[in-house]
Amino acid sequence: MARVELIIPKMGESVSEATIISWVKKVGEIVEIDETIIEIATDKVDSEVPSTHEGKLIEILSQIGDIVKVGQVFAILETEENEVDPMIKTNTKIEGDANKIEDSVITDVKKVSSSTTNSGSRFYSPLVRSIANKEGISMEELEKVPGTGKDARVTKSDMISYIKTREIISSKTEILKVISNTENDYKSNSIIDTDKSEIIEMDRIRKLISKNMIKSKQTSAHITSFVEADMTNIVNWRNSVKKEFKKRERQNITFTPIIIEAMAKAVKDFPMMNVSVDEDKIIIHNNINIGMATALADGNLIVPVIKKCQNKSLVGITKSVNDLASRARNSRLKPDEIQEGTITMTNVGTFGNLMGTPIINQPEVAILACGIIKKKPIVVETEYGDAIVIRHMMFLSLSYDHRVVDGALGGQFVRKVADYLEGFDTNTVI
Repeated sequence: MARVELIIPKMGESVSEATIISWVKKVGEIVEIDETIIEIATDKVDSEVPSTHEGKLIEILSQIGDIVKVGQVFAILETEENEVDPMIKTNTKIEGDANKIEDSVITDVKKVSSSTTNSGSRFYSPLVRSIANKEGISMEELEKVPGTGKDARVTKSDMISYIKTREIISSKTEILKVISNTENDYKSNSIIDTDKSEIIEMDRIRKLISKNMIKSKQTSAHITSFVEADMTNIVNWRNSVKKEFKKRERQNITFTPIIIEAMAKAVKDFPMMNVSVDEDKIIIHNNINIGMATALADGNLIVPVIKKCQNKSLVGITKSVNDLASRARNSRLKPDEIQEGTITMTNVGTFGNLMGTPIINQPEVAILACGIIKKKPIVVETEYGDAIVIRHMMFLSLSYDHRVVDGALGGQFVRKVADYLEGFDTNTVI
């Protein structure tokens, strides 16, 4: 006869101990190789520990509820093998079976299965039965709990997950049914009259836009503030200089560079609008690099960047805007000309839109949308009292990342941009 020590096997890199929750075998009983002898629980899952030898269980060294360490001896078997030196025994038989035990237990820990065998005779550990009794879960209900343990047994984690969700299972099921029905209806409707439909593949740019827009919405907490700016002085000034400017520079002067200049000035007043977010860190940029959303002929969008706007005059910004816009529409932009933006503007007024709620161009924290400039009656205060006059008005809408830009800052910034536009110096020489 020989005495063999059974040890607690390794259960993963982060698991160093476990609690004995059940003895499957009793002293005096015969244990087969690979037959479960105890059940243990870690903070992650319940597992079974199989025997590495065949023999009679003659001694139990740990009781239910005891915490045992990996490698600790928990029981002794008496086997038919010849007596051998304990050190030789440890270094040969037990060590030889260690990998087998480890693989078996780790498989139990990591195994995830959504299937359940509801035969009515499924085994439940004392810990699981105790939890069910405490939570008022009947045996009939317990049979319906999905098990992720070996042979679909219910583990402690299964019970915790089930208890957390049991109160909303019925309502969640109804919601899923509605969603499923909606999806089925959509799929059904989407294939009706296929002879009148056309399916096209997204091009590379559209795929990138789609991916970036979804990422931005998932990353930033979007919020939008609106103001209305009186553009009358700017409209009149532009009308007075555009012919001469085009004759001299051979290019048009639009409202875009004027708005970008106002944005650059406002950023100097509110530098926390010129930032990026890196997890829990805020990066404040020294240069004011303003992106300019540009619609392309194929319907796609690209955002060239006017860099170091704080150092450019209105003429310099105008030339940069015209150059980048022209080359963008002819697919001649360089890779670095669409990089390093710190804040963006988009002119939705070009398409006759009154205002918009643009999506932030990551990793920036703000984007300004400019609506169409329209004549409208406005009440103005004069020294002779209020008067209704016709003015050229434009809505500005600023979408910003509420993780780092609060409503006060966002609102003050967009108002400041409007103030700079309304205070434009009509004596400006360009």
